[in-house]
Amino acid sequence: MLRPIRTFVQRHERTLWWLHSAWALAFGIGIIWVGARRFDYLRLAIFHIAFIWLASRAVHHLVEDPGPGSVWRRRLLVALNYFNRNFYQQILFFILPIYYISATVGSANFIFVVVVAASAVLSTLDVVYDEQVASRRILGALFFAFNLFATINLMLPILWATGHVTAMRVSAALALFAFATIYHERRHHSLRESLITIAVAAVLLVALVERGRGFIPPAPLRLGVSAFGTGVRAEPPQITGALSALPEKPGRLYLLTRIVAPVGLQDAVRHRWFRDGVLFYESPAYPVRGGREAGYRLWTYATPGPAAARVHVDVVTAGGQLIGRASLR
Repeated sequence: MLRPIRTFVQRHERTLWWLHSAWALAFGIGIIWVGARRFDYLRLAIFHIAFIWLASRAVHHLVEDPGPGSVWRRRLLVALNYFNRNFYQQILFFILPIYYISATVGSANFIFVVVVAASAVLSTLDVVYDEQVASRRILGALFFAFNLFATINLMLPILWATGHVTAMRVSAALALFAFATIYHERRHHSLRESLITIAVAAVLLVALVERGRGFIPPAPLRLGVSAFGTGVRAEPPQITGALSALPEKPGRLYLLTRIVAPVGLQDAVRHRWFRDGVLFYESPAYPVRGGREAGYRLWTYATPGPAAARVHVDVVTAGGQLIGRASLR
């Protein structure tokens, strides 16, 4: 009775997997809705990460050393890849909107969001993931290491109120460990070859964390309302003489920004003032404490001079990550 069904499945296997990919992408869009509203579900990612790490090591053994009982080993391989893809989808589509709302469109840190989005979509493409990522040890290790970095880098500030610089360094260390444990295999790589590859990965991670922080959004920090004006009124801070364009007469410009952060998160932020793309004033870094309903309000002022055609202010963390941008022309 099952033979016709089995024959149909075998004949149209790739088509059925592509249909499943379409369903997985639709399911991922639903997870985006949850991720934008329930940060606390991120706790479950620990179990997803642990399973993917263990399963990835097993998958490469099954691919590279099929051994006896190939039919059942292939079925086990299909099952492991299926669960891996599903857990990747749940994690990546969940963290994607959190990174998105913390990134600034048109800036360097939006590239990170695009890469996370590409990883999320790739995890829904069953055929591509199985044949190109899961079956190649180095690609599987790189894919897991990047997504582990993206997840832990977000999890630490949200769940344990860790500062962003510390979170990036811890995430990079864990990502390097994950890459090394998945990539290195004595039967396929000499110790020297593995050490060279791992050393290159370590250099790239250190460069990203220490010199490339501008490419990583400071999630879950995000910029709320920002307003320019000719003055500011304290308690609570509020802009006076609001401006929507540069005034004709040169003088002091004030900027008030509202920075949104979850309860417990502590970091430091500053304003960096630019006149026609050239930095001319940088404020001290002020401590931010998350959890305020109205957000953390930071205001500074500067005098751009009479010849300015455009003034913009970058709101950045003390570690150099861009939270948002406000501009006047």
